[in-house]
Amino acid sequence: MTATHPAPPVVAVVGPTATGKSDLALDLAEHLGAEIINADAMQLYRGMDIGAAKVPVEQRRGIAHHQLDVLEVTEDASVAAFQTYARADGTAIRNRGNAVVIVGGSGLYLRALLDRIDFPGTDPQVRAAWEARAAEDGPGVLHDELARRDPEAAARIERGNTRRIVRALEVIELTGRPFSANLPDHTYAIPAVQLGLDLPAAELDERINARAEQMFTGGLVGETEHLLTRGLEQGRTAVRAVGYAQALALLRGELSQDDAVAQTALATRQLARRQRKWFRRDERITWLEPGAKLLDQARRLTG
Repeated sequence: MTATHPAPPVVAVVGPTATGKSDLALDLAEHLGAEIINADAMQLYRGMDIGAAKVPVEQRRGIAHHQLDVLEVTEDASVAAFQTYARADGTAIRNRGNAVVIVGGSGLYLRALLDRIDFPGTDPQVRAAWEARAAEDGPGVLHDELARRDPEAAARIERGNTRRIVRALEVIELTGRPFSANLPDHTYAIPAVQLGLDLPAAELDERINARAEQMFTGGLVGETEHLLTRGLEQGRTAVRAVGYAQALALLRGELSQDDAVAQTALATRQLARRQRKWFRRDERITWLEPGAKLLDQARRLTG
C-alpha cells in the first residue's frame, strides 16, 4: 500500500499595515520550508519598493517570493487576474512539496486567493458610462444609485470609493444580479490557517508616522520621479497609492515635504483602520498576542 502524506499547509499572515507581517512571514516560511505569495496590491508593481514597504531582495533570506513585481505602473491591478495567477503559484508550490505562506493587507486579494469567489467579466463601454457619470455627479450620487439597486453592496462599499462603486454598478448591469451575490462568504476554496497581527491604536499610529517619515527621507521622492519616466501618471491604480500620491504632489509643488509626510501618515492610518475592520469580520482568523513571541505563537498554530 502506498503511504499518503498530508498536503503541505497554507498559512496566511494578515492584518493592518505596519504590524510586522512581513517579518513574521519570513520567520514562518523558514520554519515551515515554505515559499511566500504576496497579497498586497501595491507590491504587485515593479519599482514601487519604498512606498509599498517591499522587503528588499537581499533581506528575503533566499526564500522564493511570488506575485511581486508582476505589473508595470501603467497597468491596472485586477483582483480577478491575481486570483488566477496566485492560485496557480500556490498549486505549483505545493506540488513541489513546499508549504505556502501568504502575506499582505489587501483583504479582497487575500479572499480571492483563499475563498470561493467568482469574478464576473467586464464591459469597457458600460464601465466608461458609469465612470463618466461619477466624474460629472460625484461618487456620492453613484453610491445612492447603488443603494437603491443593491443595499447590501452599498453598505459594504465606502461612499467615496469610486472605483468599487463603478465596478458594482457595472456588474449589476451586466449580470442582472446584485453585486453582493458575488462577494465572498468566508467559505474556503483553499483551506488555510489565518494568523492576524494587530497593535493597540496608539502604538500602530506611532509606527505608521515613523514609517512615513522614513519613506520620504529614504528615497520615496526619487523613486516616484523614476516611476514618472515609466508612465506612473498614465496608470489608474498605482498613481493613487498612498505615499506616491503625496510624493507626486510634493514634486508638483503642491505640498511641502513636511505636509507630504503628514498626509501620507494620515492616509496610512485611515487605511489601517479600514484593514482592521475588514479582517476583524473574519472569524476564521486567529489573532496573535501583540508583544509576545510571534513565531512561537504561530508555530503552535501551524504545527
